[in-house]
Amino acid sequence: MITAVRKEHLFLLGVFAAGLLWSVIHPKELFTWFLEVIPALIAVVVVVITYRRFTLTTLIYSLLCVHSLILMIGGHYTYAEMPLFSWLRDHFGLARNYYDRVGHFAQGFVPAMVFRELLLRKTQLQRGKLLFSIIVAFSLSISALYEFFEWWVALAIGQNAEAFLATQGDVWDTQWDMFLALCGAVTALILISKLHDRQLKRFSL
Repeated sequence: MITAVRKEHLFLLGVFAAGLLWSVIHPKELFTWFLEVIPALIAVVVVVITYRRFTLTTLIYSLLCVHSLILMIGGHYTYAEMPLFSWLRDHFGLARNYYDRVGHFAQGFVPAMVFRELLLRKTQLQRGKLLFSIIVAFSLSISALYEFFEWWVALAIGQNAEAFLATQGDVWDTQWDMFLALCGAVTALILISKLHDRQLKRFSL
């Protein structure tokens, strides 16, 4: 019999699959779509393979699903041309399309909670300042690694990397990306750690 929790997880997997199907239909640039969506594809493969041996909380699966959808939307339109944020840019006279900022905030927010679950369940670390600091450092390392990845792609494909990089002429784009990942990680730990702890209790029963 499929439990209520497993039904929730299957629903999230269905949302992921629907989002993936939508995003790959006539994307702006197929190669850019692939570059943007590949982290989500890797994540879902890992989640499915490890599901029976190491089931995560529904909160973590939900966050991973939302982050994947953010990546899929960015891959479909490119981050510099996401329609809603283009409208916001034009309506409010903003300097750029800020959808990529949302993506990099999520790049800190979601990994922080994934790291938190892994560390609390698989190590002897206790809740407190040390755990907080380690999670933030891990999240920043993921952001830095992704910036390296963007750099290597740019070196490999040259001018065709602009849609993937989405710098939009901002010379401080890399610094902003990492700063927003930092903000995302800290925000997640402050806002939803208690909710996360409540879900983690089912694993200690």
